[in-house]
Amino acid sequence: LAEPVTPVAAAFSSAASQDATVLPASQTLPVLALPMQWSQALKPCALAALVASLLMSMGLNPFVAMFSVGFLAVVFYRQGRRDAMIKASAGAGLGALGGLLWFAISSVLEALIVIFLHKAPELRHELIVRIQQAATQTSDPQVLAVFERLKSQGGLEILMLTGLVFAFLASIVLGGLGGALGGAILGRRDRS
Repeated sequence: LAEPVTPVAAAFSSAASQDATVLPASQTLPVLALPMQWSQALKPCALAALVASLLMSMGLNPFVAMFSVGFLAVVFYRQGRRDAMIKASAGAGLGALGGLLWFAISSVLEALIVIFLHKAPELRHELIVRIQQAATQTSDPQVLAVFERLKSQGGLEILMLTGLVFAFLASIVLGGLGGALGGAILGRRDRS
């Protein structure tokens, strides 16, 4: 059995349905619920990742590239939205997204270089040389045994996978820090 509708409930439901038809959907949500539209953030973050990848290919330190991609993501996001207020937390999100995209672009570029330019033997040789350099700095037999295991094919694969995981995490963290700095600096400039 349906319950009778009281006049107060009927007035409330008609007023609510009337307001929903009058206001566009973007105005019915609180502003704090959607601080930025992430679909609009993808293009500036991808551009920042591309610029940082190109700078790194010209000799920029990878850690500096990771940090700068976050800052550039905030700068590029602000280019089309001068009135947008970007706080440090939103900048950190932009930077982390930029860092993630930077990692993807850089990994694909490096993989293409290794595959198509047949750089795998050079990469393997460089890794072995670095392991040997590190081994000369210690006389501990256990550490030397670990270095010998890393020189094997399986050890080099583990070393490369560990490096990829580290680079993935570092790109997100350092990109987020760069974005937070960008948000803090640009936020300060907005207040003056």
